[in-house]
Amino acid sequence: MCSSAKELYQRALAGEEKVLGFEHPETLKNTNSLAGVLRAQGQYPEAEKLRRQTLASREKVLGLENSDTLQSVNNLASALEG
Repeated sequence: MCSSAKELYQRALAGEEKVLGFEHPETLKNTNSLAGVLRAQGQYPEAEKLRRQTLASREKVLGLENSDTLQSVNNLASALEG
């Protein structure tokens, strides 16, 4: 059985959300990765939504000046460029 990258990220994310919680840094890394896959597949609204969620959670959990938070700012900017 061959799964797509999107399906695999969704599977990993579901498990991490259950075990680690939605705002755990590892969960947020995979949320960010899934958003990248969605963007690459042309699913821009879904990717933007995940980028915004990831940014908001990283700001809350990691702080405004954390390198992962700043990467999320950059990723959202890229998503908004289209």
